[in-house]
Amino acid sequence: MAVDEALLESAAETGVATLRFYRWDRPTLSLGYFQRAADRTQHAESSDCPLVRRSTGGGAIVHDHELTYSLAIPKPHALGHQPSAIYDVMHQTLIDSLATFGVTAKLRTSVPCTSTRSSDSPEPLLCFERRAVGDVLVNDTKICGSAQRRRQGAILQHGSVLLNTSAAAPQLSGLNDLAGVDISFDDLLNVWLRRLTTSLSAEFQSAPLAASDRARATQTEASKYTCAEWLHRR
Repeated sequence: MAVDEALLESAAETGVATLRFYRWDRPTLSLGYFQRAADRTQHAESSDCPLVRRSTGGGAIVHDHELTYSLAIPKPHALGHQPSAIYDVMHQTLIDSLATFGVTAKLRTSVPCTSTRSSDSPEPLLCFERRAVGDVLVNDTKICGSAQRRRQGAILQHGSVLLNTSAAAPQLSGLNDLAGVDISFDDLLNVWLRRLTTSLSAEFQSAPLAASDRARATQTEASKYTCAEWLHRR
């Protein structure tokens, strides 16, 4: 989370866009920016997971068997003036990538008016139990959702692609479970990156995190993401 924030700040300062793919070394529950830390008790299966708060909104995510991405876009970039277009690019290229593996996915284009949840009842704690226009679905089940944060005109979008069911969130099915395939993190990353290269007419250069970004992330981690006050601010 601290690295993603550092890349957002770097995009605002340098005008350089950065695409990052990563995974988690242990099951972890991330809260959306506006969620209450105490509400994690609503999900007993992840009670033993480490907890972190994101800088973006939305529902809580159990990060385990998934591919996580972030895209930091500076204001001068064409997409910097079209926040909704970033969702479109990332999610449509994901759908196209899954098609190469024989998986049929689609965008959620509307939310039915006949929802079983009353308008004054709280949303589910978990992101993947919520539904929003633009989510990526397989068999009408959400397998990818994204959220944004803006700073000094730059935009950070990060999201998760659920690959397999986690023991820490057994009620959520991953795309492999739903489609009966076995797509690995690396396989999806490589195909998705090629699709993004074509869609964005961009040439991505693989590189380690810059020393300045790493230093910024380390400082932000200490002052925010590993700080109890930040975690329990709500």
